[in-house]
Amino acid sequence: MQRSLDNPNRDAAFAFDNSYARLPERFYAKLAPTAVRKPRLVKLNVPLARQLGLDPAWLASPEGVETLAGNKVPKGAEPLAMAYAGHQFGSWVPQLGDGRAILLGELRDANGVRRDIQLKGAGPTPFSRNGDGRAALGPVLREYIVSEAMFALGIPTTRSLAVVMTGEEVLRQDGLLPGAVLTRVAQSHVRVGTFEYFANRGDSEGVRQLADYVIERLYPALQRDENRYRALLDGVISRTAKLVARWQLVGFIHGVMNTDNMAISGETIDYGPCAFMDTFNPAQVFSSIDAGGRYAYGNQPRIAHWNLVRLAQALLPLLGANEEQALASARAAIDAFPAQFETALFSGLLRKIGIDDAKDGDVALAGDLLERMAANKVDFTLSFRLLCDAAERGDAADGPVRRQLLLDVLLQLGRNAVGRAAVAGSAAGANRQHVDRHAADVGGNRDRDLRVDRDVGFVDVEVEREIIQHVREIDVDERGDARDPVHHRLACAFDPVRGG
Repeated sequence: MQRSLDNPNRDAAFAFDNSYARLPERFYAKLAPTAVRKPRLVKLNVPLARQLGLDPAWLASPEGVETLAGNKVPKGAEPLAMAYAGHQFGSWVPQLGDGRAILLGELRDANGVRRDIQLKGAGPTPFSRNGDGRAALGPVLREYIVSEAMFALGIPTTRSLAVVMTGEEVLRQDGLLPGAVLTRVAQSHVRVGTFEYFANRGDSEGVRQLADYVIERLYPALQRDENRYRALLDGVISRTAKLVARWQLVGFIHGVMNTDNMAISGETIDYGPCAFMDTFNPAQVFSSIDAGGRYAYGNQPRIAHWNLVRLAQALLPLLGANEEQALASARAAIDAFPAQFETALFSGLLRKIGIDDAKDGDVALAGDLLERMAANKVDFTLSFRLLCDAAERGDAADGPVRRQLLLDVLLQLGRNAVGRAAVAGSAAGANRQHVDRHAADVGGNRDRDLRVDRDVGFVDVEVEREIIQHVREIDVDERGDARDPVHHRLACAFDPVRGG
């Protein structure tokens, strides 16, 4: 029997209404956070607190900080660690679960959206697998900064409410580090690995209960759908395709796209060895243990597709009256991902270069730009920023700007061998010699081909030394990865079937 999500439990500080805690006990382990020695507030996200209906002044008070550290369990909370499994770097791990995170409960924000309130680094749980259940300050600050940056960029993501230092140290490979607790806010913490957990135990009823829960909470419009479980799979695929396309459009590398790190809500979750790229390289990775490049930037669409296949497998008992029907339904859903991803990616990419009304050839144009950005090892973010700068020069400079648009970017950001420096000359002269088509007509109707003659050589100018405000990698493994040169069109690198 399906359980209702509505059972409000109001409190002066947190208006908890804990739907996940009303699922069967095999879905989680109930336990309180482990108290810390000397909690101290480092950062409070005041706008988010207000969005959640929380009083920032109370959160910053001694009582509030004790709550954010896990020392005090607020009224109405039902703390628990969620059970899940997952494929990690392609290998099956039958039990993972929240090893250092504890879900305090859920509340509704100012828009009526249900949000999880979770303490990350709150101490050991039955799923810790010999870990200490704690978090170091550096990774906690990284997650706060990057998750809030993603939110500001309009990319679906978990968010960070607060960072509290614990007054204790944690032992890591780098030695003793200051400990911290992150208060994470999410639309849900249900993952692909949560479905895998029950499916691989043969617990079809658990899969059904979880699917019903997710539909009611995250996809309520599907509740009356005659084939709601297939519709759920379609919905997760759609959200994931759009999410990963948005990652690609800002040069974001998640780092560890295991199935236990992919949220059913379509939010970015679990910011580990993540980064925003500087130099554009589809083979770039940011995890020191990703020696094979499984989770490289250019592989992210393919891995998302692979993870969604694992979700479809878990849902098979719900997708048809028999195995043949279920497999056919799953295949049809999964096969829709590549086209959905490509549509989201290239529509976003065309917008980035100022093309609102796409025409035939524009997708090839955008792919050609990406190919040249990779070949010339330009800064991903600043390439697009300079295109904007060129467009903003105004109508008076319309003709010269549009003819010189792409060359400006590559001259300012390009790096190349010393032997090619002979092509140095004025930008206008280089433009006359090498640009074979006019650049993008931002907002107009002129020829919008950004291609540059394939024989062109780009000057290795020293402008890079003066570039400021890069979107830098934060606390990541910064090893250069040159093992895989770009050997085919970058458009293929984005393709979940052919790329990477």
